[in-house]
Amino acid sequence: MRTLLPTKKSSAKISLLLIALAITSCNSLKRVDDDELLIKRNTIWADSIKVVSEDIEGLIIQEPNSDLLGYPLRLNLYNLAKPNPDSSYQNWLLKKPKRKQRLTNFLSEKQVNRLGESFMVKGLSEWLKKIGEAPAILDTTLTRKTLERLKAYYNTKGYFNNTTNYDIDFLKRKQRVEVHYNIDLGDPYMLDSLAHKITSSAIDSIYNLVKADSEVKPGQQFDLDNFNKERERLNRIFRNRGVYDFQESSIKFDVIADTAQVGNDTKMDIALKIDDLKKRDESSVTTQEYKVFKFDKINVYTDYLSDDSEGELKFERFGDYTIYYRDKLRFKPKTLTNAIFFKKDSLYRDIDRIRTLRQMTSLNVFKYPSLTFVEDSTRTYLTSNIYLATKPKYTFAPNLEVTTSNRRKIGIGVGLSLLIRNVFKGAENLSLSGYGTFGLLSGDVVENSFSEIGADANLSFPRIWFPIINTDKIIPNYMLPQTNLSLGTSFQKNIGLDKQTFNTILGYNWTPTEFKKNNFELLNIQFVNNKNTDRFFEQYNNTYNRLNQIANQRRALVNPAYFDSNDDLTTPVDVVNPEDAGTTGFIRDVLQGTIPVGTGDDEFSQQNFNDVKSISEREVRLTENNLIFSSNYTFNTTNRTGVTDNSFSQFRFKIESAGNFLSALSYIIPFDQEDNGLLEEDNDLLVFDVPYSQYVKTEFDYVKYWDLSKSNVLAFRSFLGIAIPFGNSDNIPFVRSYFAGGANDNRAWRPYELGPGRTNAANDFNEANLKLALNLEYRFPIAGNFKGALFADAGNIWNVLDNVDDPEATFNGIESLKDIALGTGFGIRYDFTYFVVRGDLAFKTYNPGLASSRRWFNDSDFAPILQVGINYPF
Repeated sequence: MRTLLPTKKSSAKISLLLIALAITSCNSLKRVDDDELLIKRNTIWADSIKVVSEDIEGLIIQEPNSDLLGYPLRLNLYNLAKPNPDSSYQNWLLKKPKRKQRLTNFLSEKQVNRLGESFMVKGLSEWLKKIGEAPAILDTTLTRKTLERLKAYYNTKGYFNNTTNYDIDFLKRKQRVEVHYNIDLGDPYMLDSLAHKITSSAIDSIYNLVKADSEVKPGQQFDLDNFNKERERLNRIFRNRGVYDFQESSIKFDVIADTAQVGNDTKMDIALKIDDLKKRDESSVTTQEYKVFKFDKINVYTDYLSDDSEGELKFERFGDYTIYYRDKLRFKPKTLTNAIFFKKDSLYRDIDRIRTLRQMTSLNVFKYPSLTFVEDSTRTYLTSNIYLATKPKYTFAPNLEVTTSNRRKIGIGVGLSLLIRNVFKGAENLSLSGYGTFGLLSGDVVENSFSEIGADANLSFPRIWFPIINTDKIIPNYMLPQTNLSLGTSFQKNIGLDKQTFNTILGYNWTPTEFKKNNFELLNIQFVNNKNTDRFFEQYNNTYNRLNQIANQRRALVNPAYFDSNDDLTTPVDVVNPEDAGTTGFIRDVLQGTIPVGTGDDEFSQQNFNDVKSISEREVRLTENNLIFSSNYTFNTTNRTGVTDNSFSQFRFKIESAGNFLSALSYIIPFDQEDNGLLEEDNDLLVFDVPYSQYVKTEFDYVKYWDLSKSNVLAFRSFLGIAIPFGNSDNIPFVRSYFAGGANDNRAWRPYELGPGRTNAANDFNEANLKLALNLEYRFPIAGNFKGALFADAGNIWNVLDNVDDPEATFNGIESLKDIALGTGFGIRYDFTYFVVRGDLAFKTYNPGLASSRRWFNDSDFAPILQVGINYPF
């Protein structure tokens, strides 16, 4: 590896940069007076042990100024702002006697005043103050308040005799200090006994059944968190065992008198008290004993908030339910009752209320589902009223977008979608959409245009429709089961080889919990029909250039008729008969042995023969039509509790099988066979004159986030996917294969540019059937809504167990792991709350496509790649 030594010129630049940074860092005290101290660090010590808990550190009121990799960026941005821009402007305006008058004559008095409010005069300083940070100047009043917080916190952990103090450590650098908060914990208080006093007999009976699992037990150290957990546990249990009106505030924990401390005793006797229900009216508060309730009547109002509220209210009884409506009932009764998880004489359970609201909402036909409960006079039974406001029957949505890329100079897309709700009165929703994209391709000719049109139809209904098998017991309604049936087609012109695609999907999804999701596609059928395969070498320029280069290296061995006037191989679009094209004839001559292969000057090298063979296989693979008849299952799980949770993990598993049903059917129905000039048993079977694909594919995707503190997050992702062809296929269809590179993958390479293996992007669209990807990203705040990131992306794609035998492109065991590419870089993101716009600058740190001695930080590959994306890459 070549070592680069710094020149005198570069050394001078580095020195100037270091001097500039030093001067800027000294500027941190610009807004700090001589009698003030700047806080650089806070530390907390409990019994002389340093505390590193973010929760406890969050109790400190005065935080030091934030930094970006050790540099106080936000503080220095704040220091750049003028402290009082209004006064500064007036001072500048009046500094010279005639300046204000001249400006007033040139502009006007009103415009001169507006100039003082302009962005450059005032707005810039206000903006810098907003995104910056004022210096964290030591205030001992706030320091003492922090001690009070720390004392209160450790009280909640049972250290009631703790004592606190602080000391200030002056650092070597001028006017900078570190504040130490010291806590002497003392002996913790322990729970000696737990008694209970419950006034309601119903509550007492339930408690005796569940008290063994209490979060508060004798022998534990006092911890307020355990008491809160027990209060939440009991509230959840009571509300799910019939006590619909239970109030969590009824639960109290008291220290039994005269046992908290006798001399140096640190044992506590605790009493659990659960009071009766409190009801408050305008003038008084009354109490009632808690009762266990069952359901008596369940009423469903389907036209709540209806415009026809003056019409006669009708009803229909269906089992345990009474359904009210006006004019006519627009829903099948069973559709409504299947979404309700309680019935007559069943105990009230809060989870059933939540599931009912969740299911009603998921039907996507009601606006505001709501529930109310009315007690009877005996306080034993409930009447449940479910109010449903229907959404509009039809929703129409147009959309317009403008796109551009390296292949498309400009494109204008127009789309129309129509949603029809409750098509068959069973909450079935039909979505119809059509779209068209039209524009110009990159090139010099204005007529060089493209177009793409397509249409999709999707029907979804809130239940599992599965032939023969009843899945209600396996996938109950609370899992939000849904069946989706979709049909779609698209037509492309002047895009790639031009193609028509047809697809249909019969799939199911269900959600056992908010943290787990399942999706099963029983049928996923896709047909890809390439219309202009003769344009292959026009569209895949790198492939053509490589073939043309090989032909010109042994020009004397190649038929001169294969070349045009520029000594380039002709392609099928250059001639009347595609079979007369130079590319076609040259490949045929090489593979059939017309051009001899050997080591002599008048022979073709074995490497050139292999390259031509590989190009021929690629041409066949990318121009053949595909029929994919597959099934797949996907499982997703996560423990993330919300969008603000930055400490979680998630996992996705997918398995797909294609062609097995058709393969089994071929034993019953004799399919046609493609004539490949092979043995009969080696010929591909055809369905509608197209060889069907047969393979098995599986994927594992794991993501882990660590919350490091103060909005600093470390994110990791790993992905492994493999697709293995067999039976009727010796390769994976292009639309089901893997690629590497891009804004959400290895960002140092563009999409389809990396791999396979160490082939160094020999083709235009590189793909393979094995992929490994590893991503690590450190995310941190910069200023305001601006965020930053440092990242490393590793991975590659390979061919394995298919018809590719190029050793540079195939995975050959552990030794192929040296083909893993590494990209590193940094990114800037702007957080718009609902989405994030990011720009990542990535460098090819290790490029397996180069010679071994040039793979690390090669000069020619050190040019950064800019990737722009929406939201985080993983």
